[in-house]
Amino acid sequence: MESKEVFIVGAGVAGLSAGVYLQNSGFNVTIFEQHTIPGGLSTSWSRKGYLFEGGMHWLTGSSPELTLNRVWKEVGALKENNPIYNRDPLYTLIRGNKKLNLYRDPKKLKEELLLKSPQDKKAINRLYRDILLFKNVHMLVNDIFGVKSTHPTHASLCELLKMAPAALRLSKLTKQSYLDYVASFKDTDIQHLLRTVIGASYNALSFIYTLASFASGDCGYPEGGSIRLTQNMADSFIALGGKIQFKTKVLAVKMQDNQVCGLEISTGNGKNTEFIKTNSIIVTQDTRTAIDTLFSPPLEEKWAKKMRKNVISEQTMFICLGIKADLSKYPRAPVLALSEPLSAGGLEFSELRLNNYAHYEKHAPDGCTALTCLLLGQSYDWWKVRKEDGSYKTEKAALLERFVSLVEQQIPEIHGNIEASDVATPCTYERYTSSYKGGWMSVWRPGGSSFTFPAKSKNVKGLYFASERGMMPGGLPITVWAGRRAAQQICKDTKTTFVCPEV
Repeated sequence: MESKEVFIVGAGVAGLSAGVYLQNSGFNVTIFEQHTIPGGLSTSWSRKGYLFEGGMHWLTGSSPELTLNRVWKEVGALKENNPIYNRDPLYTLIRGNKKLNLYRDPKKLKEELLLKSPQDKKAINRLYRDILLFKNVHMLVNDIFGVKSTHPTHASLCELLKMAPAALRLSKLTKQSYLDYVASFKDTDIQHLLRTVIGASYNALSFIYTLASFASGDCGYPEGGSIRLTQNMADSFIALGGKIQFKTKVLAVKMQDNQVCGLEISTGNGKNTEFIKTNSIIVTQDTRTAIDTLFSPPLEEKWAKKMRKNVISEQTMFICLGIKADLSKYPRAPVLALSEPLSAGGLEFSELRLNNYAHYEKHAPDGCTALTCLLLGQSYDWWKVRKEDGSYKTEKAALLERFVSLVEQQIPEIHGNIEASDVATPCTYERYTSSYKGGWMSVWRPGGSSFTFPAKSKNVKGLYFASERGMMPGGLPITVWAGRRAAQQICKDTKTTFVCPEV
């Protein structure tokens, strides 16, 4: 690559991560973003004075003990304006006047569950041991082979040795389903509580790893949530001289003689199209979508075929309410066990996991509360049909009505006090971010294998990729890592020193 100019498709976490590192390493970077704000899937939005957190609910790498925390600081995501809060308990099941807490501390959690259900002693002890076994397991951050860096980063032998004992349970937990693991508990309240941690399609390893990450002191919530974290990154990128062009949709990546030659972009609500010459592009739009939509013909490299075959998108329906009432007497993350299931998007839910922002500043007017709920599962195809047959808005309104009816049975303060509301479906996330089927992550199925996809095209020079699809199962830590990896790959290919920002 002769030029030090790089264009990036998408100002999400991966695009901003790559942009910060490349700009700091001496490149001239421009990011094209179809939305009006940075962040991609890590996003929030406002309705009538209420801020609804639509992306991040905890941050892997928030603990200063982890190398990943340094990465978040290098890209400018974590600053003095968004200190970390570690919520505890993580979730609280409400059953009348009784509560059942899911604590971070494994010992405290074990005692809580044993008090509730002594008959589940065997299953509870197994959960306790599994959490302890994986407590030292975390995402490793390594430089790619052959890159010259001002701050070489590799996993230490001590890190690896601490993680080694977890290998004893790795295979079994990978093969077992999350729901089967939870079903081993006899007490239905414990089942309700534990079923709220991740999506139902995952394997048991994903469940245990999540609880173990919380137990280690990681996975806190940065003040201000998604919008502050990603705006911090955008501000850092721009301060380094980088440029973000909003309301600009990349329509196609153009290639000639197995070399990137340019981008076709659309501006002005699609009224204007333009061709921009370049020989270096990082596609940080969801790679699963990009390989089929940004290239003509679609990419048919071996890894792309594997991605089409193996990636299952984890999707969500997101319901949010702005309530003219102070709900601070309720837990930060209440779980409601339902006497009758909630039907939504062709799926059924026996419990509702809520996020109560009455305890957080600037999420609602004084004395009011922002309340949100995630309904995880493969609902995209169901909603897509409703989009096509014209019943989409009607179905969203019906879902909101059913949801409110169920929630106000256990939180009566919301009755008659809803000032703002919104329902986002996978189609919503697809429209604003071009994510594959509107999904946030990739499902690691029971018995399925983990996978990592390459950061650069095998056949097309100057073409790089970075998104949540880069490594199973995706999410925020993978996106920031993928952006860093793509930046390192470009530095390696251009014989440029990878310069880490000072933190």
